[in-house]
Amino acid sequence: MMPDNAPAQPSQAPRWRRRKDARPDEIIAAALEVFGEDGYAAAKLDDIAAKAGVSKGTLYLYFDTKEELFKAVIQSAIGQNLAVAEDLTASFTGPTPDLIRGIVTLLADRILNSKLPRILKLVIGELGRFPELGRYYHDEVISRGIALLTKIVKRGIERGEFRDLDPGPVARLVIAPLLLSAVWKGAIEPLGGAPLDVAAMRDTHLDVLLTGLAKREGAPS
Repeated sequence: MMPDNAPAQPSQAPRWRRRKDARPDEIIAAALEVFGEDGYAAAKLDDIAAKAGVSKGTLYLYFDTKEELFKAVIQSAIGQNLAVAEDLTASFTGPTPDLIRGIVTLLADRILNSKLPRILKLVIGELGRFPELGRYYHDEVISRGIALLTKIVKRGIERGEFRDLDPGPVARLVIAPLLLSAVWKGAIEPLGGAPLDVAAMRDTHLDVLLTGLAKREGAPS
């Protein structure tokens, strides 16, 4: 027994406790790799835990099911980007063409520098077989993204910066070339397709899009 006046010993938190906050991100990153390699149906939580360097029991501390883990992957790879775009839109006070340019540039950069192409390949190939996950992707990514872009297009129309077009189809046109870029990078290039210059695609798309949207004096809407 230590005497009452013994100096306090420095706290030595166990390694797992010191790294607790990092664990979910490590597991999500490993899950993305395994889902991308094996597909959702064939992916095993044992393999995800092994790739993350944790026990299966540790994985279950953070994610109860494979479905819950897949949803976390979606949020990490795509949901966070949408949150950034939503925050940018909420605080932006400048011209709407500049806002669209910022949003498209943000998303194009994520395609170049993230695992987004792999996620889209997985979604296209797998989620039709898993309706619950398909609905989750629709609600959390597709509907949310289209709603944000529709809001931005309406802003431009109301401010007299854009022609009076139906905002819904325009919102889909804003995102369509970016989705093509992600699918190309994730599915076509690995099969031997010619490398896609995403930056050039982004710049050309913005030129054509914003020129077509611009309200011109004396021209019909």
